[in-house]
Amino acid sequence: MRGSDPRIVLGLHRSRYERRILTSALELGVDAIDTSFNYHSFSAHTALAGAGRDILPRFKLSTKVGFFPAVGRVEHSLDPDRLREAVEQSNRDLGRAPDLVFLHNPERSLTGSSEAARDRLGTACAAVEKAAAKGLCGGWGISSWDPRPLPGLVDATLPRPDAVMVRAGLLAGIDVLKASEALAARWDLVPDQLWGMSPFGGSTAQSLWDELDPRVFIQEPHDGLSAVQATFRVAYWLPRVGRIAVGTDTPSHLGELVDALRYEADADNLSTYRRLLREQRDRQSL
Repeated sequence: MRGSDPRIVLGLHRSRYERRILTSALELGVDAIDTSFNYHSFSAHTALAGAGRDILPRFKLSTKVGFFPAVGRVEHSLDPDRLREAVEQSNRDLGRAPDLVFLHNPERSLTGSSEAARDRLGTACAAVEKAAAKGLCGGWGISSWDPRPLPGLVDATLPRPDAVMVRAGLLAGIDVLKASEALAARWDLVPDQLWGMSPFGGSTAQSLWDELDPRVFIQEPHDGLSAVQATFRVAYWLPRVGRIAVGTDTPSHLGELVDALRYEADADNLSTYRRLLREQRDRQSL
């Protein structure tokens, strides 16, 4: 069994919630898992407890609240009472308090004027912060698929989260990267408090990888490093994050990602890549 490495979080977005991936993760030194109240058709927490209730105490566990079941659909809400109730139900379904609860994609409900959006965000943040203070979770954070609206809403009146999770990697896009970095700066977060997600843009089979070899962004020597491994390793620098939530039901794939952590990024090539992303965005805006 390998020593624990906090840089990888096993994401359970599309997971089958099988015990073998949990035990394999522990053997590989991955002792953090991330799920959500709404994953697995709102049954993720009970499925996770059913697959490994006896080993859940060995994991650092994060989850998210913000999406709720409605008649024939899923709806998003920042209502503080609904958020508190979701955290309470998460405790019951998991059989334990999560180590971290993320406010899930708050931008989905931040319409209207900036002042109204700031008030709504602040009220929601205060709700999950209060849940942490009551012992319903160890800490709280924000998980945002599109953080672009958020930096402009953050001021000294908002509670400071323990962590922020954003999209990371070569496919995140320059505007998302800049917004993520601006948000981290607004709250004065260190890299360990900034988490990445979706390092492959949703799939390791993206056609882009047939045209771009991500190994150009890894320092030499990188013999034996696959394109998938390189893509994953580079994601830690786009933006600069301390850990990445990544999903798989295949222990061998998880092992490959753990092995990729031995390599380091090429800062010069990544700087060039970011410049090209900015130039492309500027051309498209003309």
